[in-house]
Amino acid sequence: MIHWRTATVESVRSEWPGVREVWARLDTPLPGREDAGEPVRALAYTDLVGTPEVGDALVLNVSALARGLGTGGFALVVALPEALPADPAPGPGHLVKDRYSPTQTMVLGIDDQESEHHGVLARARSIEEMPVVVADLHSALPAVLAGLRAEAPDARVVYVMTDGAALPLPFSRAVAGLKEAGWLTGTITVGQAWGGDHEAVTVHSALLAAKHVLGADVVVVSQGPGNLGTGTPFGFSGMVVGDHLNAVGALEGVPVALPRMSNADLRGRHAGISHHTLTAVGRGALVTCRVPLPDFSTLADAERAQCAADPVEIVDLVRAQKAALAHHAFAEIDLTGLWEALGASPVTLSTMGRGLTEDPASFLAAAATGRYVATLLGD
Repeated sequence: MIHWRTATVESVRSEWPGVREVWARLDTPLPGREDAGEPVRALAYTDLVGTPEVGDALVLNVSALARGLGTGGFALVVALPEALPADPAPGPGHLVKDRYSPTQTMVLGIDDQESEHHGVLARARSIEEMPVVVADLHSALPAVLAGLRAEAPDARVVYVMTDGAALPLPFSRAVAGLKEAGWLTGTITVGQAWGGDHEAVTVHSALLAAKHVLGADVVVVSQGPGNLGTGTPFGFSGMVVGDHLNAVGALEGVPVALPRMSNADLRGRHAGISHHTLTAVGRGALVTCRVPLPDFSTLADAERAQCAADPVEIVDLVRAQKAALAHHAFAEIDLTGLWEALGASPVTLSTMGRGLTEDPASFLAAAATGRYVATLLGD
């Protein structure tokens, strides 16, 4: 069920491509509160609902605020009832995303019959041994790119965002910053996700488009921000990692599974190699994958000294956990120079609210995966 509220824009808080964030004062209080209280943060996807200005009336979805959620803990603008955007210009495209929700949107798919690229994708059957990194967490993307660029700065990288979490790609400030810095060649949103430079129906067609239309050397696939988990063995949105690795294999690519790791997460199921990886890659991936693992012993003493907890402490745990992935191919990755590479990221490194020094294993695993993929480009 949805908690609805009307509100008025008090000020503009920030904006980035496709998004304007405002302070909005609710006309009626949230559940359990006596008054409307302080203004709330509200996000408007400007291509969808228009651009809110000071004084505009808003219709908001405040469900996340009402439940006190961290991720997604803000209001979402559903409509500007007194300032509706103009109808879009007539154009091609019949892919409907976020289907049958009140905010469904129609887009031109790169694989659409009306697309100029339809002919190419109608003939494409293989991604021709292109390496594809599949990650559980969206937050791994900048670190993967940092590791890759440390070895192959001119590599053409396409990001494919799936629909396991956030559906609007504009929600990601990281992607906006990486594109601005020139670290991404392009983006493709698939399934119900929308807002990429290109849209596609499936991960398969997105991978083919990345290779044959955008000329990618490497693709990174992940769900958007805000993944979902229930604490049950198979009840987490990252389970699709296995499906996406299988898609890479089916299209004759090189599936590279990024191990989700942590030496700071207090939840035992995510310590060392997360159960998300052990399950999605160990049980869900039916093709043989490359699994790069960071060699924490190669961190410099000065780098280890900056860590809130030394990642070397999880080495024995990781060694034991590898048994669940034994049918895949491991690669031990030297971390020399990657700490510096991560420090050069044009966007903030953050996972579950933790930065590089707080959870180094997470970001070093992603950067190590990027470094490993660079070695495949010369094969």
